[in-house]
This record gives sequence, C-alpha cells and structure tokens, in this order.
Amino acid sequence: MCKEKTSIGFGLGLIAGILGGITAGVLFAPCPGEEMRAKVKDTVCDLAEKYSPEVQEAKKQALESIDLLKYKLEKQYKKFGNMLKSKKMRRAKELEDINDYDFN
Repeated sequence: MCKEKTSIGFGLGLIAGILGGITAGVLFAPCPGEEMRAKVKDTVCDLAEKYSPEVQEAKKQALESIDLLKYKLEKQYKKFGNMLKSKKMRRAKELEDINDYDFN
C-alpha cells in the first residue's frame, strides 16, 4: 500500500511540475506570442514523449488502486447488508417465538 501511495504521489508531482514549468515559461518568456507558442508546443511534445511511460505507469497504478478500493467498498457494503438481514431475521424469529405462545 505504501508503494502505491508513493507512486501516485510521484505521478501527481510529476504532472504538477510539468504544468508549473510550462506556466512559468510562458509567463517569464521574453519572446513574441507566435514564437512562444511554437516553443511551448515543442516543449510539451518533448515532455509528453519523454515522460509518457512514467505517466502511463502512474495512471495504471491509480486505476488499480481505484479498482481495489471499489472492490473493498463493495465487499463491506455486502457485509453490512448481510448483517442487516441477519438482524432482521433474528428479530422476526423473536417475534415469531413470542407469537407462538398461547396466552389463553
């Protein structure tokens, strides 16, 4: 579980760093608009190619974690439902036992 959290954190940090770097580059660039857009496009394409495997792996791990969480939640939901049914059945049995007595 700890490794999954570290990997997800790394992936999110990587994405945040990329976006922050692009934003800072656009804000502090001394180039005209058209030239800047071309540089940004090239940079984004290069970063996408360079870090694509890491991003895909982080995405895969995040989806696996979500699937595991869904499974655990469904399991707990079923367990809770069974517990409620059990209590209802026990209460019905108690009422049935009470009604079996003839008070006349």
